Amino acid sequence: MQQRGYSDSFFGLIQLTRWKEYIPFVVPLTLLGALLAARPHGIHLDLRLAAVTIANILAVAYAFMINDIEDAPDDALDPARAARNPITSGRISARVGYAACRLVAAITLILYALGGVWVLLIGVLTILLSHLYSWRPVRLKAWPVTDILSHSLMLSGLLLLAGYFLYDSSPGIVWFVALAATLVSVYGQLYNQLRDYDMDRAAGLFNTAIVLGEANTKRAMYLAIGLALTCLIAAAVQGVFPLWLGLVVLVSIPISMFFRTKTDMRGGGGVVVDASGAMQLQSLVMLNIIIAAWMIESLYIQTFLG
Repeated sequence: MQQRGYSDSFFGLIQLTRWKEYIPFVVPLTLLGALLAARPHGIHLDLRLAAVTIANILAVAYAFMINDIEDAPDDALDPARAARNPITSGRISARVGYAACRLVAAITLILYALGGVWVLLIGVLTILLSHLYSWRPVRLKAWPVTDILSHSLMLSGLLLLAGYFLYDSSPGIVWFVALAATLVSVYGQLYNQLRDYDMDRAAGLFNTAIVLGEANTKRAMYLAIGLALTCLIAAAVQGVFPLWLGLVVLVSIPISMFFRTKTDMRGGGGVVVDASGAMQLQSLVMLNIIIAAWMIESLYIQTFLG
């Protein structure tokens, strides 16, 4: 019985991390930052990149863990959320969850420190935002504007910058790429708030979507995507990306069509809020194909030609 209890607690902690929801975007964003820094200076990628990639994964894990611990009382009001949240379902206690969060934070900061001072500072900011985003005495997610800014930085922009500052400390035009990644995350957060609109309003939240209203939130979503594309085009024109990646983009489009879905990235069988929701998985597939191709090319050059 005790062994089964330990096993249940272990899998409850794994469930608390919700790792499937973010690894597919954390890894390519980190690698993208590193590639953008290394390419212009002919710098070889090294094992520090693996450490910072793991640190970024753990930092986002911390964000998801503390979110589910702090949101357990609210999640108990919804059967689907209650089943997903191991705190609410009783698989682990909040005390165990908090202890796991402290351990994850400590390991994360140690790994960030391996990347140097700038990477460590970015990591500290990421962990801090991840904590304050959900921690009830502050709860940035419950306030308009701060909910969007904190979410988009800790789950996108800062992840890319951690990879970049591992090899260079002068982003220059790469700031446009970081801004584009942040704006895509702005879209994602607005979309999620729109999906949870009725539930969040019932819970008494005062987030950006509730302030804007449903129609204006959709407009803000599309504006964020439009600005993100503008930033990427501006960066591409300045030669931030190798030209051959354009061919990879073209190839990735038909491949992504095999990943059509009727749900958004959060799945769960829910109906998408709008047409963009059904394209989220396809866009993520394209991103991973593009970054994987660039990473393979970079490793090939430094191994056999460099």
